[in-house]
Amino acid sequence: MKHGMNIVFAGTPDFATVPLASLLDARYTISAVLTQPDRPAGRGRKPQPSPVKLLANQHGLPVYQPETLKDPDIQQTLRALAPDLMVVVAYGLILPATVLEIPRFGCINILDSLLPRWRGAAPIQRALLAGDAGTGVTIIQMDRGLDTGAMLQRDECPITPGETTGSLHDKLAAIGARALVDVIGRIVDGTISGVPQDEAQACYAAKIDKAAAELDWSRPAVELERQVRAFNPWPVAYTVLPPHGRLRVWRAHVLATESAVDNGPGVMVHAGREGIDVSTGAGILRLTEIQLAGGRPMPAGDFINAHAVPVGAVLGGEVQTD
Repeated sequence: MKHGMNIVFAGTPDFATVPLASLLDARYTISAVLTQPDRPAGRGRKPQPSPVKLLANQHGLPVYQPETLKDPDIQQTLRALAPDLMVVVAYGLILPATVLEIPRFGCINILDSLLPRWRGAAPIQRALLAGDAGTGVTIIQMDRGLDTGAMLQRDECPITPGETTGSLHDKLAAIGARALVDVIGRIVDGTISGVPQDEAQACYAAKIDKAAAELDWSRPAVELERQVRAFNPWPVAYTVLPPHGRLRVWRAHVLATESAVDNGPGVMVHAGREGIDVSTGAGILRLTEIQLAGGRPMPAGDFINAHAVPVGAVLGGEVQTD
């Protein structure tokens, strides 16, 4: 039996498909799905539907893909739907005040961040880069600010050793989906109230730039290991391995926080079955899964068996071209 709550869902990437699926499993009425317009992707650069659109189509849900929510036509469409609630998950478009006011219970947002710690575009990556011990999911009542609304629920998630953005993404999507069903139930019951965020604790999680993926060997091994984990699966940390060219680093771990011998940053001090050991500004980083341009990711030991990797080589610098 369908629940009486009339919900409009707004989301775009894979992360948003998990809570949408949880609402469908809980048999809530989804009167419409908003998602970003189809974007060019792949080698052919053909327009591709978002993961949320694909899921919505599978369930026969009405899909709307406006370029902006400032468009009076989409606003009129939303008013005609008379939603009780709008659920927003990584949608990618700003909701103007006129849209925030349409649903009877307003708009709620699932964020892959334990607010108010990280607000903005890349909270998972920023938590990993900062060396945070944990992160989580926060559901907020949306207001006009950037992730500034009152917190309806916060669910914590520890950051375990070796955790990557990819693995945390999947964990937080599942946590957020469970929390969403709980929050909506309490909205229906009238037993929920928001908790204001402490502005003094807020940090801005700026969007990740591809240029930030290059490993700077003058930095400590601890920071470089965080960078490798934060940029897996995108944009993937990289360095240059002479004479082979650009080398993507999928996995690495800190072998030592201090170097027994001062080899200088970026020097390959050992290469063996366990991995490639590189000196850094402070300590040794062992590369354990790597990939050459045009190749596939592989254990560093397999790479060493297939390629000449001279100990003493210095990693980094510009990619050589003919």
